[in-house]
Amino acid sequence: MDEQDHSAAGRWQRRYTEAVPEPEDDVRTTLSGVEAPPLAGPHNHPVDPERIGVPGEYPYTRGIHTTMYRGKPWTIRQFAGFGSVADTNRRYHDLLASGQHGLSVAFDMPTLMGRDSDEPESEGEVGHCGVAVDTVADMERLFDGIPLGEITTSMTINAPAVVVFAMYCVAAERQGVPIADLGGTLQTDIYKEYIAQKEWLFPPEPHLRLIGDLLEFTTERMPRYHPLSISGYHIREAGSTAAQELSFTLAAGFAYVELGLSRGLDLDRFGRRLSFFFDAHIDFFEEIGKFRAGRRLWARWLRDRYGATSDKAQQLRFHTQTAGVSLTAQQPDNNVVRTAVEALAAVLGGTQSLHTNALDEVLALPSDHAAKVALRTQQVLAEETEVAATIDPLGGSWYVEWMTDQVEADAERYLERILDLSDDGTVTSGMLRGVETGWFTAEIADAAFRYQQQLEKGEKHIVGVTSHAEDDADELEILRISHDVEVAQCARLAEYRAGRDEARARATLDELVAACGTEANLVYPIMDAVRADATLGEICAAMKREFGTYTEPPVI
Repeated sequence: MDEQDHSAAGRWQRRYTEAVPEPEDDVRTTLSGVEAPPLAGPHNHPVDPERIGVPGEYPYTRGIHTTMYRGKPWTIRQFAGFGSVADTNRRYHDLLASGQHGLSVAFDMPTLMGRDSDEPESEGEVGHCGVAVDTVADMERLFDGIPLGEITTSMTINAPAVVVFAMYCVAAERQGVPIADLGGTLQTDIYKEYIAQKEWLFPPEPHLRLIGDLLEFTTERMPRYHPLSISGYHIREAGSTAAQELSFTLAAGFAYVELGLSRGLDLDRFGRRLSFFFDAHIDFFEEIGKFRAGRRLWARWLRDRYGATSDKAQQLRFHTQTAGVSLTAQQPDNNVVRTAVEALAAVLGGTQSLHTNALDEVLALPSDHAAKVALRTQQVLAEETEVAATIDPLGGSWYVEWMTDQVEADAERYLERILDLSDDGTVTSGMLRGVETGWFTAEIADAAFRYQQQLEKGEKHIVGVTSHAEDDADELEILRISHDVEVAQCARLAEYRAGRDEARARATLDELVAACGTEANLVYPIMDAVRADATLGEICAAMKREFGTYTEPPVI
């Protein structure tokens, strides 16, 4: 005869079992499909205080800083960019005046693809999903009246990141600001482009060379600058699970660590300036667990696999953006609630900076009103709720610790699979093999398909879409970008080319092509081309002459 459990947990389990006649109907899963226990506690997940640790100490589960938000609040960094550089510059001044702490630049599609606004492929896209930046003069106008030595700037761009970075540095020089004084972040993460967002210029190896050159340049000359923001956001937006987002992103980070080490750089020196960018999705506790697990994984791998001894190199610093994919065109006011919940998860998960999406972003770039509401959402969290009064207030919660361990274990399994793809035992080889075979894309597609099936079966719900839908909806006034923006931008570009020293610009582009065929650090000839008034598209086209282009493998 089995011995009956007379503990409180045992008594609860018997009552619960009696109350649920059909156990198969009682399964609840997270957004990622992980089955959640009906009750977490010492009966099924004892909490080990030593494993959790304390804030500011390895393994950093509870935060990378000893004082966390009691010492310094998270940075409010709203992503902004639209239309012309003059339009965006005005938005930046408004955001700074409203209490934003730093700037985050959204570029339009032609800029993201390394194309000038007057190229045929750019037609109809100029200024629509961000701001058009073709020249260093555009960069100067973008930050007119904004002291670049005092404001930190994040730039979300990858394939042409080094070119845009060079323009930013030259614009700072022309403001009289030494580049050593610049602080901010450049996304630069090319792996996630091959995995999820699909915006690249060349095959992977030339892109990795450029990133290595940037790592060397900033390590030597720009102590306050973060040259890489390794991005899981776009992986999650493409349909991945939380564990896929975390593992694929950390694997990219480990590959960049290997890149820096292959260049002879000191990990304790360059590792501290690697940062991350994650999605805060709508599954509240899963997201908190993801952030906490990410800190623990990064610290352990950096210390045990790569030999980092510096606390700074072992600490996972990350920016968070609320989930764009969770927003709906139907009943868009509901998006304010979604964004607030996601922002709260990011804060309770210990983010260093945060962007909150606007309610209308599913339809267009944010209107002034929607952008202000998004900003105020963060300020209400920071100034009214007191969620920052206690560090990691959910630490020790049986469910939160269970979720943290669950996401960590699932992410570790994916990391093992990436290593299995490797030819030489490095994460870099596994990442490249995963890109070449389409493995990453297939894994994400499968996860997205499973979630879509759950929606269609009614196992998951989207309020206003799959449940509580309404036939009639109020028309939402959205920001519309006039075609005049493209016409004016192309006219300025033509005037810019006409006013430059053409022979000098062409000479620097030829020198850049020649440098691409050597082992020279390409940041320097790119910066020379920018100073000679070469355009973004011209510089990227010059490098394509040497590096070629890339077509991804089909995935069925």
